Amino acid sequence: MDSLIDLFISLINSMAVIIVVAYVITRSHFYTEILEKKLTPVNQLLLVMIFGVFSIYGTLSGIKVFDAYANIRDLGPAIAGLIGGPWVGLGAGLIGAAHRFLQGGFTELACSTATIVAGLMAGLVYKWKRGEFIGVSGAVIFAIVVELVHMGLTLLLSRPFDQAVVVVKTVIGPMVVANAMGMGVFAFIISNLMKERATEAEKRQIEGELLVAREIQMSIVPRIFPPFPERFEFEINAVLEPAKEVGGDFYDFFFIDDNHLFFVIGDVSGKGVPASLFMAVTKTLFRVEANLETGPQDVMSRVNNALCRDNDTGMFVTVFCGILDTGTGRVQYANGGHNPPYVVRRNGRIENLSAGGVALGIIEEVSYKPVEIVLDKNELLVMFTDGVTEAMDRKGNLFTEDRLIETLASYQGIGVEETTENILSAVRSYAAGAAQSDDITILVLKYLMSGISD
Repeated sequence: MDSLIDLFISLINSMAVIIVVAYVITRSHFYTEILEKKLTPVNQLLLVMIFGVFSIYGTLSGIKVFDAYANIRDLGPAIAGLIGGPWVGLGAGLIGAAHRFLQGGFTELACSTATIVAGLMAGLVYKWKRGEFIGVSGAVIFAIVVELVHMGLTLLLSRPFDQAVVVVKTVIGPMVVANAMGMGVFAFIISNLMKERATEAEKRQIEGELLVAREIQMSIVPRIFPPFPERFEFEINAVLEPAKEVGGDFYDFFFIDDNHLFFVIGDVSGKGVPASLFMAVTKTLFRVEANLETGPQDVMSRVNNALCRDNDTGMFVTVFCGILDTGTGRVQYANGGHNPPYVVRRNGRIENLSAGGVALGIIEEVSYKPVEIVLDKNELLVMFTDGVTEAMDRKGNLFTEDRLIETLASYQGIGVEETTENILSAVRSYAAGAAQSDDITILVLKYLMSGISD
């Protein structure tokens, strides 16, 4: 009994060495070509040599039993055939068989033949599966069958028969278990590697699609600044930085007629692709509904009703929108649950516009309050989403509106581009490398003429 245990332990040790080396091989660039089915004469020859040497090691590390060898020699050609095909399995088997035959003993013919058969059988399985690996359970069953064939050949070809029977009875258990375990571990490594590659490929595909989605999203918001170089009454600038590849923030601005500029900024609940789709719909609806006849409050009501219809996702969007009269500086606006913007007056005073209104997409037939302000020469209207004020540092502390006000107070008398850059720079500096938790959007409008307040 002790000798049987020693035999089993010896075979397991040999199997462990082979598996470690096999694992290293599976992580090499060379093996990547094998997984991609790029079987060239060069890498096939490398497989033959590598697993042929494995087969030799399986013999040398075996235990001599009654002038025969208990070993894991068949494991090398079997693995070679399963991953490289018939010619690879046969080549590795011939190397292992030639070495075993030179060792002599009354089982030399049977054991050598079994090693060649193991490689060929594995290669036929490869052909049957059209190059696809048979999986962990299939590989283990195959290893068991190979060793049973090995034992059968030993009984069939080895003489004296009585001694062959004794050898088979002694080694069949340990050899079947050791080879099956070795094949199982290797198959597990292969299967995991294939899953990793499939996951990586899927991840790369998703990342590529998200990058395309990001480009599409960014292309539907104005990105060329200044957008109206021929207009001297005002300046406008914006920046949008999604927390993920795509996000739910948006902004837009366009002329309703020659003298009236419509502008809007919004923040959709949630992040990622669903938010970006909801954002695209919302932005499009504002383009469709914006007009002078009813004012921004009614535009917002109509967009809200449209978003509420068939809104099974329960998503909503906060919005601030307004209309600038470029001749007078008068701004009519409405707020749908959005962060109240700031007005930076030319005397240095910073005013917080009134909040109010319900976010869009929640309840139909909501009325929004129309509000009016007047911008005088060089005064700014600074709009933003909560990704600015709720940006966090590494300790989880928020940027807050107080810091935004401090930033605005520190850089007065500058243009819209510098204002957006300064706010964004202040947020990034405060975050100090912490992961961006929400989309960041800033929209700044500066009136350049003397308004009706004079």
